[in-house]
Amino acid sequence: MKYSLILLVVLMSCISKHKKETVNSKRILEDTLIVDVEEKIDSSVYYDTDEKIVPLIYYSVDERARFHDSTFVALKKIDSTFYYDLKYATEDNFLKEKVYECADCFVRYKTAKKLVVANDSFKKRGYRIKFFDCYRPLTIQKKMWKIYPNKRYVANPAKGSNHNRGSAIDITLVDNLGHTLDMGTEFDFFGRKAHHAYQNLPEQVLENRKLLKSVMEANGFWSITSEWWHYNLAKSYQYRVSDFKTECDDQ
Repeated sequence: MKYSLILLVVLMSCISKHKKETVNSKRILEDTLIVDVEEKIDSSVYYDTDEKIVPLIYYSVDERARFHDSTFVALKKIDSTFYYDLKYATEDNFLKEKVYECADCFVRYKTAKKLVVANDSFKKRGYRIKFFDCYRPLTIQKKMWKIYPNKRYVANPAKGSNHNRGSAIDITLVDNLGHTLDMGTEFDFFGRKAHHAYQNLPEQVLENRKLLKSVMEANGFWSITSEWWHYNLAKSYQYRVSDFKTECDDQ
């Protein structure tokens, strides 16, 4: 009888432990499934000009293994968490015409990697990077210079722009709801109000510019005095000026 009672106690303990393990395993499995679903949603889309979700296919592991720092890549195939409003793929720009066939942001692979790190820094603060322009063919640079030959705002094509090198970007920030932060002027506003040193702006605008500038500079980019939106990768001039047209993909 004594041994039967001991056996019964041990048996009940094992059953109780099994139930706990089953519940814990179920909870872990459910948590894992939730994380997997969230990651799948986040990593399989990107946001276009109208902030709509668009299906995306990343570069494969084999493709990325063949990339050099100088390789041109489509940023949306590196990281899905950026926003885009590529102005020169529309008529909403100072040229007043669409000069890019594709609304894709191409940059050198090294630039892309640095942008991912910078964007991660912004995400921790509740923001993300939104792009106005990325790689720009030299042919388009010449067109811009012909219309607005002012090197304070448009690089002389004789030397080329860092946009032509795939190492410069024009950007702003959006919050977690996709709302663009107020930076005081529109993109490509050619005037003193767009300068970093200009202070006659609301305090919130100055804070927004300061946030953009401080995080970008902390992550390997440098600004220019006349445009709050323009950032160059450090040592940009190591790359050659390029003049190829980007090919549209079907995504």
